[in-house]
Amino acid sequence: MSPHEPRRYRRLVAAEGLVAFEVAVGETDLMVLAERDLRAEARAAAREARRQIESHAALHSEFLGARRPLPPPTDAQPIVATMYAAARIAGTGPMAAVAGAVAEHVARGLAEHSSEVIVENGGDLFAITSRERTVAVAAPGSPLDGHIALALPPGERSLCTSSGTIGHSASGGRADAVVIAAADGALADAIATATGNRVSGPEDVQTSVEWARGREGVQYVLVICGETLGAWGELELRGA
Repeated sequence: MSPHEPRRYRRLVAAEGLVAFEVAVGETDLMVLAERDLRAEARAAAREARRQIESHAALHSEFLGARRPLPPPTDAQPIVATMYAAARIAGTGPMAAVAGAVAEHVARGLAEHSSEVIVENGGDLFAITSRERTVAVAAPGSPLDGHIALALPPGERSLCTSSGTIGHSASGGRADAVVIAAADGALADAIATATGNRVSGPEDVQTSVEWARGREGVQYVLVICGETLGAWGELELRGA
């Protein structure tokens, strides 16, 4: 996604009672919802996440470009270790998990200052909430775009999105939207990418849902391709 392309999806989270602000650190561009403006704290958390990832990549040349899981080295710092673990389950390279991992890292850092936090990073979000929040599903190119939403119950959860038809995500498929929910941000991100890669057309929607639901740690799967929708899991799908 171009930095000048409107991030329309950032208006899709129900944010009553929360303050919204944006934080950019290098290529990391976050939308944060919290009980108060925590811009400085969010920037510090994002910088720390990037420091861990960049320092690891400097020592392990294969890390950034791998398309398959890599053996986790013993020197991996916490956020990097979650990326290796997610890649193993999803069958992807570790960088397929980066946006979700960063979103979770920042959200958990801000939770020390706000009882409710939602951090969105390029369409991948991590939510720590004490009330139900709804998230509308963006699937441009599909007639379902903007017409459905997911209800996130109170608690901690990652909700990551991959698309083969719009946005910055690297996808080898043609899904208009793949949404994965999991307790782990890196895992949700990597599984969303891997699931999206399996969708070449509407005929692949159900088999891709079945594949994703079989991955360890996945709580919910939603796949949209054109007019075809497939879903599985514990979250409630509603009209928007």
